Amino acid sequence: MRTGWTARILVFMKRIGVVCILILAFFGLANSAYLAQQKASGEPLICNIQSFFGCNIVTASEYSKLFGIPLAEYGVLFYGILFVLAALELVIFDRLLRRFLQVISFIGVIFSIYFIFVQVFFIGAFCIYCFTSAVISFLILVFASFIEPVRIKELHSPPPVNPPPSQPAKHLMMPPIS
Repeated sequence: MRTGWTARILVFMKRIGVVCILILAFFGLANSAYLAQQKASGEPLICNIQSFFGCNIVTASEYSKLFGIPLAEYGVLFYGILFVLAALELVIFDRLLRRFLQVISFIGVIFSIYFIFVQVFFIGAFCIYCFTSAVISFLILVFASFIEPVRIKELHSPPPVNPPPSQPAKHLMMPPIS
């Protein structure tokens, strides 16, 4: 059982984690919105940071759409959902919302890993905006894990401990030696 101060500190730390998720989701939303807007307008992306010059190659590839919809629009939806969930969590403070944040952010990380894999092995170009989105997704997952730790219950509970009998059982006694 937690004392009053310990519980308050724990709640405060969870709130800070949710605020971090909210801020990260905002940056992810801005990143995805920029990519979606550039894709819709047909203008090239500003991408000349050291060796990250393949943004326009990546966004023009056949892998940049899923079901005919640009991946950036899915990113806007993904980060929008995370932003709304984090904002609700600040108001409602519900365990189910925290679990949902974890699930959504985990799905985002899995997709980000896949998209980075596609960039490296199929497209042969690397997009800094996509990498930034992957890092943001990962950080959101980390904060979501901190605000509601996942506890794995033991698969096998220990065997019950029987108290020692007060009198020995008669069927376990040795017969008298004659």
